[in-house]
Amino acid sequence: MRTKWIVAAVALACAGVAQADTPAKTEEDPRIAAILESLGKVRSIGSVSLSPDAKHLAWTVKTNGKPVLEMADADGRNARRVTASKGCSETGAVWAPDSRHLAFLSDCAGKAPGVEEGRQNDIHVADIAGKAPPQRITHLTGYVDGVEWRPDGKALGFLYVPNATRRASATAAAKPQLGEIGVEGIEVQQVATVDVGGGAVRTLTPAGLHVYEFAFSGDGGRIAYVAAEPPGDNNWWIAKLYVQPATANGKPTAIVDTTALTGPLKNLQVAVPRFSPDGSRIAFIGGLMSDQGSTGGDIWTVPAAGGAAPVDVTPGIRTTPAWLAWTAADRLIVGEHAAGASRVSRYDLPASGAATATTLFEVPMTIGDGRLSMSLSLSADGAKAAFAASSFDKANEVQVADLSGQAAPAAVTAFNAGLKPSWGKAESIAWKSEGQDVQGWLLYPANYDPKKRYGMIVSIHGGPAAAVTPRWPGVGYGGAPLSALGYFVFMPNPRGSYGQGEAFVQANRKDFGYGDLRDVLAGVDAIEKNHPVDDRRLGLTGWSYGGFMTMFGVTQTQRFRAAVAGAGISNWQSYYGQNLIDQWMKPYFGASVYDDPAVYAKSSAINFIKQVRTPTLVVVGERDAETPAPQSFEFWHALRAQGVPTSLVVYPGEGHGFARDASRRDVLARALAWFDRYLAAPAP
Repeated sequence: MRTKWIVAAVALACAGVAQADTPAKTEEDPRIAAILESLGKVRSIGSVSLSPDAKHLAWTVKTNGKPVLEMADADGRNARRVTASKGCSETGAVWAPDSRHLAFLSDCAGKAPGVEEGRQNDIHVADIAGKAPPQRITHLTGYVDGVEWRPDGKALGFLYVPNATRRASATAAAKPQLGEIGVEGIEVQQVATVDVGGGAVRTLTPAGLHVYEFAFSGDGGRIAYVAAEPPGDNNWWIAKLYVQPATANGKPTAIVDTTALTGPLKNLQVAVPRFSPDGSRIAFIGGLMSDQGSTGGDIWTVPAAGGAAPVDVTPGIRTTPAWLAWTAADRLIVGEHAAGASRVSRYDLPASGAATATTLFEVPMTIGDGRLSMSLSLSADGAKAAFAASSFDKANEVQVADLSGQAAPAAVTAFNAGLKPSWGKAESIAWKSEGQDVQGWLLYPANYDPKKRYGMIVSIHGGPAAAVTPRWPGVGYGGAPLSALGYFVFMPNPRGSYGQGEAFVQANRKDFGYGDLRDVLAGVDAIEKNHPVDDRRLGLTGWSYGGFMTMFGVTQTQRFRAAVAGAGISNWQSYYGQNLIDQWMKPYFGASVYDDPAVYAKSSAINFIKQVRTPTLVVVGERDAETPAPQSFEFWHALRAQGVPTSLVVYPGEGHGFARDASRRDVLARALAWFDRYLAAPAP
């Protein structure tokens, strides 16, 4: 039965370019079906907010397929729904400064006009001390996100794209590229406000600036924000840090423009701006970041009035700060990546010189709501924090931590307490590569037997400025499900990754596919010395940057016997002219492809295609703006011309991050089947 299924699945896969309009036949395999079913049981947790007085929590949790808003006491007890809505999604919960009112987004208004898929979100406010239902205070037509209370509690600020046709993100499916390109249809995200009692929405920032994130000053009179000229998908990599009065006619002042700087911050990215309590300074994260929302770098400060160069207050640290908040005039609470784990630290800032760090807690889990960013919610006095977190062996729960550093965080919910991983145990792996310390994670095969030898799949993360940290997976592409099928799964954090300092992040500039691949292969060698891995049964996979590393990796070594390249890049020279986000490339390659084509050719898999022998499945979204489908077509076409077993699957309507559950299930099922076909253990 199993042999018949494999033959049928691979015949389907190898038929050529497949449109994924129907579910993969691979789900007929009971093992794969069981893995997908297990992944679908997790109740994901979205926004987590701790009330300023530290007495209440609010969160959104997936219930009957939709995220709904709940609140509870600070210890998780007496949890209850905030609304009685049915069939609506509720997201973005945030407490007011008075700890009595709760703002959130709800899509009960129905379908968003002009949007292919999705419903219109509006801001609602609930009074938890009263009996009246939450009040809808906006009637928007467009995309809304990032709701924040003004510090006086009388108004809310938010990011707004009027008349949006899509989510404001480069990972969302791009609009069809038809007609005269680049002339019409640019959508601009601005900061807007609305009074807590409702009324007119006021736009604060100019229409000529696309805003990515913002923060109020402590007195509510100013906003700081990261913005660039539109189009927003492309220009985040050259965005500036602005400050302006929090009024509709406020004039913005650029206080950090990295393109005009000299020194280590030149041409890099800025994120997470936060005013100091007295409003005199702004702290932010600055570094080499390959995706907006996947934040990491050093901590910098700059006068809020501008007029001075930013100062790196964490030079040479061996961690990667990703989130911060002021808790005193000279103190920050920082969430950071630390060698494959999440850490929360206190950074004390002297009048001049470098900050000193004190680790409050480090946990083998990932802090965040399942997206790329790390975030915490603090009480007003900075003594407690709440957040969602998960690990390889524990699914998402709401956690509360005492920031005195005396105790580890504790879960206060049990939404997923009954879930058990279908994959094997996780082990942090450390090794040396060319004198550098490198770290990664190794998942053991499900039902591991130390007397047996197993195949191993190397799964390389996207980015490259990102990191693999312990996380319970959802339905979609990733390493853990491969372990459930009976493989070791190695997830390395090679040079270019977060977690070991900014110099490590920048170590693969102008060197994609070389030093980073050597780090990966050195990790494989280190694992094979101490684990029962069959080197004849190695696989390689990844998405985005990991998809590029897969395409390039199989041109550099024939060590891998099967590969799955997700949303990859096969030819950096043609890619430069195809993608909609080419601004990210100059910080990494040092110049445009027109000024230095050789540095792009050096890392292009297509230039080494004659060396490939590895059967490779190629998958991509039809409307991927970050790694356009022609890159996958080019690689698949070249493999087919060389007689290498290959298949290309293009997912209709999908972008860089798949939005449809059916697509996420299908791509995982196909990948599992591909590896099972080429890496299956020989019959005894």
